[in-house]
Amino acid sequence: MWEFITLHWKDGIEILILAVLLYQGYRFLKATRGARILTGLLTLMLGLTLISQLLELDVMNWLLSHFSVFLAVGLVVIFQPELRRVLAELGSHRFFSLNSAEAANVDLLLETMVELSHKRHGALFALQRGIDLKQFAESGVMMDAKLSSELIRTVFFPKTALHDGGMIVEQGRIVAAGCVFPVSQKEMSDRSIGLRHRAGLGVSEESDAVALIVSEETGALSMCYRGKLEHDLELNKLKSRLQQILMFGDDEDADSEEGAK
Repeated sequence: MWEFITLHWKDGIEILILAVLLYQGYRFLKATRGARILTGLLTLMLGLTLISQLLELDVMNWLLSHFSVFLAVGLVVIFQPELRRVLAELGSHRFFSLNSAEAANVDLLLETMVELSHKRHGALFALQRGIDLKQFAESGVMMDAKLSSELIRTVFFPKTALHDGGMIVEQGRIVAAGCVFPVSQKEMSDRSIGLRHRAGLGVSEESDAVALIVSEETGALSMCYRGKLEHDLELNKLKSRLQQILMFGDDEDADSEEGAK
């Protein structure tokens, strides 16, 4: 037994690494738009390979053996948004503590969200982290103003010019308001998900930003991170999750198919 372990311990480590990579790949791909396409391609490839082997179809075997290169390129194209987001997160990943100033800004933002919720004033925030959101900021009105409850409530007051767009916040300052965020096309079971929530999902898919949403219809507080929506959170839960992400970049499993009106 010891001799077997001595000879094959590297194989065990290799299997363990591959198992972890496959599992993480499965978790990453299962909620993406390309998951069904990938499943269909793999099913088709396996079916054709099995038929060609059983019937000894030489031409088809040759085509399948050379088709793998084109398949790899196709997968890169299909999963281009997801791959870009993952690589961007890897390049900007950082561990840092939430200092007192940042904690105060989080508290101020959450308290203002609660006020907006009570008044049923919809709102959408994108908290910029490692990836620059300049491209989205340029679609709105540049502000570069100190974060304040009064200014936030003014921006998101119904009928104002900027209330329908998103607000970008970075290090205690409002970078821009009235911003247009990409709308997520992710399939969800709840068809009642509104445009504001889909925009929050979209910006979290395209960057490492944390999106915070106040529902105009229900007043529910929601958060989007890494393309996942956590809907109708209690204030304490939302604060805990936000601090967890800002401090460690940690992402516990969230039901990405929960919706908001």
